[in-house]
Amino acid sequence: MNSLTPLTIINDPVEPNLFAPFAYTDLYTLHTSQTQEHLVHFWEFDRTVILGMKDTRLPFLTDGLNLLHQAGFRYLARNSGGLGVVSNEGVLNVSLFLPNPDHQISIPEGYAKMVDLIQDSFSDFHVAIEAKEISDSYCPGEFDLSIQGQKFAGIAQRRIKEGISVMIYLSVHGDQSARGQLMKEFYQASLKQQFGTKGYPPINPNSMANLSDLLGEELTISAVKKRLLDTLEKSYRLISTTSEEFVRSHHYQQELLKHQNKMEKRNEGVILHD
Repeated sequence: MNSLTPLTIINDPVEPNLFAPFAYTDLYTLHTSQTQEHLVHFWEFDRTVILGMKDTRLPFLTDGLNLLHQAGFRYLARNSGGLGVVSNEGVLNVSLFLPNPDHQISIPEGYAKMVDLIQDSFSDFHVAIEAKEISDSYCPGEFDLSIQGQKFAGIAQRRIKEGISVMIYLSVHGDQSARGQLMKEFYQASLKQQFGTKGYPPINPNSMANLSDLLGEELTISAVKKRLLDTLEKSYRLISTTSEEFVRSHHYQQELLKHQNKMEKRNEGVILHD
């Protein structure tokens, strides 16, 4: 008999709906809080910039958003901390949902769980994956993941009641230099002469790289997912589904709509273009 804790894998294709992944995040965090179930959600976006709430206070935000639009990128403000990140082909977003009864898991411990997952999943490459801030990357934070000083991932958390979501974006393959240049130009347009000040990073596109380049191996999104799931399978009994199936099976359609409406309201005044 398998006594391992079940872990539901929610694996979604590239998401056309701007707000859906963030509505799912709140929904799954609440579900975890109420049921004590563990979940992991894989999702991707195409040509999208995900802004942090601080970005909505940029002094010349409209100029920055127009620049993103002209570059062919969608954008939105997410419902968790940090600053802007690029999510396009080659970037994998992973959210780990953990029950946190009586708030026993501290914020640093929540981050450490994702750091451990990534380090364990790539331990066979025998390289040091460090968790430290890369200050001139986009969306710098204490738990940036880097190899030899170049960042390939950033981690954020969201906590609702007694549930936690620990979220990571992984730059797996693609043109990471172009992603960094796009964000540099966005902040230059949004800050003008104040670029690199007021708590916004002085982005250097060379401060980041793809995991494929840093490891010297052509990695696909599927290969990275498999590595993460192989690691998780050591501690959990895995169950696969999709967001659509999960929401339908738990009769969460109305709850999902409520969270999507919250995201739409959050983005009033931010979305300038359809």
